[in-house]
Amino acid sequence: MFKNQSNQVRAGWLILIAFILMFVGQILFTIPGMAVLFITDAVISDSGISIEVDGSNELIFLLTNGFGTIGGLVVTLLVWRFINREKLVKIGLAWRLKDLLFGLFLGALSITILFCILYLSGSISLVNPLSEPKFSIYTGLFFILFIFVGLFEEIFFRGYLIQTMASRHNKKWLIYVVSALLFSIVHSSNPNVTGLGLLNIALVGILFAYMFDVTKSLWLPIGYHITWNFFQGNVFGFAVSGLAPKSIYEINILSDNDMITGGEFGLEGGLMATIIIVLGFFITYLYSGRKTPRDSGPFW
Repeated sequence: MFKNQSNQVRAGWLILIAFILMFVGQILFTIPGMAVLFITDAVISDSGISIEVDGSNELIFLLTNGFGTIGGLVVTLLVWRFINREKLVKIGLAWRLKDLLFGLFLGALSITILFCILYLSGSISLVNPLSEPKFSIYTGLFFILFIFVGLFEEIFFRGYLIQTMASRHNKKWLIYVVSALLFSIVHSSNPNVTGLGLLNIALVGILFAYMFDVTKSLWLPIGYHITWNFFQGNVFGFAVSGLAPKSIYEINILSDNDMITGGEFGLEGGLMATIIIVLGFFITYLYSGRKTPRDSGPFW
């Protein structure tokens, strides 16, 4: 039950342990910030205790979430090193500057194309013109936050999960599906979530796994993940998986067709994003020198 025929602890158990420890790590790293928020902004009512996030405490809330992300990242690396007993480089972190730069470019380009299509089709309008961007301290802070989000989510859902399953000789199709489904499921509690949004998150999870597979490195999906989030939320003003960060440009969504615009969930909830994600597979295929992953066996 707990071990496979090679006397190894099964991948499912390792992933479950890692997921629990990662969640605990996130909570522990957010405790100081949450304590400050509770002391300064807790509201007690008949329905219970709540914390109202507004302009006065938004910075603390942002930093608290950032530290939670760092906590999840640290715990994931510790689990890989001391429970899986593997070298950190084998999780997919061998340095590849070219992959990182191309990932950053591709993520930014993908969101920019989506913005242009929706803007030119009259589905959205700009509150402040392109010539008048609104930079603030949040522009830099959110970029730093999304760097850690990209690192954490790719190292856990692609690096740790995929390499753990691959080391137990799971079929490649199963590795792709499991990593994508878990990636989508953890976003299911996000605000304004939709079925198409979760489907697109699963699809981009498969794309990230494919990027990892053909490059043997996490840096391409890490780069794509960072600028996909940052340009979607902080540059063009869309919600990021239901969460609305401070943005350089403010937009109004004029179309009531959420299937196209993604609505309050953000671009990831629309069919245009589905098309762009699918195109990402073709672009990655060309970038990797038209390499085709093997049908089975480990990613390394």
